[in-house]
Amino acid sequence: MLNTKETPVSSSTGKAGLRLLISSRDATSLRDLQSVCQRMPSLEVSTRLVSNGHVDPLYGLDRMPDLLLLRVSHLWREELAALLLHPAHERPPMLVCGLLSEQEGMRMAMQAGARDVLPEPIAETELVAALNRLVTEVRTGSGAEGKLIAVMSAKGGSGGTLVACNLAQQLSARGGSTLLLDMDLQFGSVTHYLDVAQSHSHLEVLHQIDGMDSVALRGFCSHFSPTLHVLGGRAGELCLPQDAQPEQLDTLLQLARASYDWVVIDLPRQIDHLTGSVLEQVDRVYVVVQQSVSHLRDASALVRILRDDLGVRGDQLQIVVNRYDKAGAISLKDIGEALRCTNLSKLPNDFNLVSQSQNTGVPLGLHAPRAAITAALRDMTEDLVGQQVAGNKGLLKRAFNRFFGG
Repeated sequence: MLNTKETPVSSSTGKAGLRLLISSRDATSLRDLQSVCQRMPSLEVSTRLVSNGHVDPLYGLDRMPDLLLLRVSHLWREELAALLLHPAHERPPMLVCGLLSEQEGMRMAMQAGARDVLPEPIAETELVAALNRLVTEVRTGSGAEGKLIAVMSAKGGSGGTLVACNLAQQLSARGGSTLLLDMDLQFGSVTHYLDVAQSHSHLEVLHQIDGMDSVALRGFCSHFSPTLHVLGGRAGELCLPQDAQPEQLDTLLQLARASYDWVVIDLPRQIDHLTGSVLEQVDRVYVVVQQSVSHLRDASALVRILRDDLGVRGDQLQIVVNRYDKAGAISLKDIGEALRCTNLSKLPNDFNLVSQSQNTGVPLGLHAPRAAITAALRDMTEDLVGQQVAGNKGLLKRAFNRFFGG
């Protein structure tokens, strides 16, 4: 008998939950897996307890799930072979756990479409992390993954934080859920720009990220508005670059992109293991410059690193000329030629208005919605919203490393 019990869970992430089917021949294992998965707001969970009969976990379903979590039994060869009889495009992305033999079982699981294989006993944090990665992969393939936007000053004082904070607010104002992440671990200031109190720090989140889901991430953030959340440093906390690892940041970015429509990152003016990890994954990088020889010299070095060392494509890179003065000694043409970039935006110089906005913690879109600089930021936002970005990263290497201890 095949017994399927529907246990839908509502999503609080602002995105529709993906349908996860958990299939097992063992009732206790099924309940344990279900109790973990039901706490993930990105999923709508149903279960299938297979008592006897057909070995195919997808047999007789009226509607195929978006994801499959298969806990294989002593009949794992038959169960995986049954999945292989389905055309590849009809098999949902899958996680496998249970009583697999190492080499043959891993090979058959991957052939059947497993993105990850979790040896038992399964730690809850490992299961949650694997499911979050699978959700991210599926949403990436469907174009539903959040877009990652990085903002970086070419020189100190260029205005990168100004651009990051106001761009995030503009994106959130269009109804897209947005996370603003401050990656300056020591001197970040996005919380001051938006006048939000930070009860938890980005370092706390990074250290606990493997056990987090979307609800936990949102709980650690400060909320400027229902659609704009902020994650930065906490006052008085000293953070060193070695306190955070690229693997932790990668997991945070995966979860953030599965939870938000937009992830805007204010990057410090440096290249290290953390900024490099962000820049290798971005959908768009804004490099903020001003019209001076020193700004142009530093921007040239930064753009070269982005292109040659980090592989940022030309269509991903945009130069923002802040405090633009039409009569400036260095023209837009000079900047475009020096940086070999035709994708330029300009923000008009309005020092008093920008100072008022920063001092009050009210972004320009709310403080001065009709100002020229606000209109320029709005144009940048419209350009972003019109872009379509896609990407898909496999998880086979991660699965093999975990299973074989590599």
